[in-house]
This record gives sequence, structure tokens and C-alpha cells, in this order.
Amino acid sequence: MTTPPTKITFFEMLTPLIVSGKKTITIRDESESHYVPGSQVEVFTLETDKKVCDIEILSVEPIQFDDINEFHAEQEALELSRLKTLIREIYPDIDQLYVITYKLINNA
Repeated sequence: MTTPPTKITFFEMLTPLIVSGKKTITIRDESESHYVPGSQVEVFTLETDKKVCDIEILSVEPIQFDDINEFHAEQEALELSRLKTLIREIYPDIDQLYVITYKLINNA
């Protein structure tokens, strides 16, 4: 059995939304779907690897790209069109994704 990840990275531009508690999900591909509900994970910026905060993973659920909706956009604190564009930029050919729901534990 593989050890569940204890670190997750986000684009620096998104980290204020996480720290404020406005962003409560992230949508990733299968390679980043191995987070375990109930585990504590450190959040770092993708660009500079600077620690931002700690989060607790609440759930990891599969989702198809076409099923991403306004509810997810609200949880991402982004407009739906912006969210779908961003996901397509990161995962251009992947339709099977995972919604990772989390809550802020504390700031770094």
C-alpha cells in the first residue's frame, strides 16, 4: 500500500482563496487522487514551494469533466467558465477527474 500524500500544491494566485476559506475543493487527475479523507495535508505554492497552510481532506470523489457545474465553481471560488478553462489548460485530454474536498486547519 502506498503512503497517502501529505503535501499538495496550488497555483500561487489561488492560495489567498484557500487561506480565506473561500476555496474548499480542488479538481485533479488520477495521479493526484490518492489523498485520504481525515488526513492532514500541507499546502504549498506550485511556483515557489512556499508553505501556505494546512488542510484536512474531507473527501475524494470521481467526476467527469462534463459534470463540473456551478456548485463546483462556487467551491473553487471561480466562475464556471474560468474553472473549466483552467482545468482544460492543466489536463487537456482528461475527462475522468477527482474532486478533493478539504477544510482549512491553520495558516502557515
